[in-house]
Amino acid sequence: MRRSFLFVAPPLAGLALFVAIWHVGVEALAQTSPMAGYFTPKSAFEAMFRLALSDDIWAHTIDSMRRVFIGLLIAIAIGTPIGIAIGVSRMFERSSGLLFQLLRMVSPLSWMPIAVIAFGVGDAPVYFLLSIVGIWPIALGAAAGVKAIDPQWLMLAKSMVATKTEILFRIIFPAILDHILTGVRLSIGVIWIVLVPAEMLGVQSGLGYFILDCRDRMEYDELLAAIIYIGILGGALDFLARFLRNFLARG
Repeated sequence: MRRSFLFVAPPLAGLALFVAIWHVGVEALAQTSPMAGYFTPKSAFEAMFRLALSDDIWAHTIDSMRRVFIGLLIAIAIGTPIGIAIGVSRMFERSSGLLFQLLRMVSPLSWMPIAVIAFGVGDAPVYFLLSIVGIWPIALGAAAGVKAIDPQWLMLAKSMVATKTEILFRIIFPAILDHILTGVRLSIGVIWIVLVPAEMLGVQSGLGYFILDCRDRMEYDELLAAIIYIGILGGALDFLARFLRNFLARG
């Protein structure tokens, strides 16, 4: 019981302190800005309760999760081979390093006009933005994993006349799995951050669209509730990614 209390009490105390500071800050701001009254903890929690009873928020959540899942799959499909190629081939690493560094450092939001021009409105530009930011953590993780492989294992495989396919699937993939999963977790984090502005590109559903809709309807308490909900859902996704990584790494 004492161990459980010590595990649960600090996070709850931190949340309680944050809510108290939030309340005091809004009350002070309300002296000069009457609109601040929409952003009190009480109004936000009441709006969250209303949203929880509404089918609308769940439909937006499903659409957002679908986009995150597809964007992540595209990032894994592209980032993993790139990372393996960087780790295996020094020539590929040297020839592509500058290009990948330049692409990696471009802000994902600066791709938004190009995404709309190239793919139009709808889900396609959202998938493009989510995947392009999710590629790099996975590629870097895979490359680091390949470089961490003991060269003697590769030499042993070659001495036993193992084919390149056998080396790839029986030595490299198992060895870098943990690094790839770590990259996937980091990728989920950046994808989730980019999701909300990406869903402001003309789609008619999703949590980003819901925030704009709340603004247009002047439902500011629901807007704040949606922001809190996005934070909670993002934390749950990170926890799930961490759990899957630990589970698969033990397996």
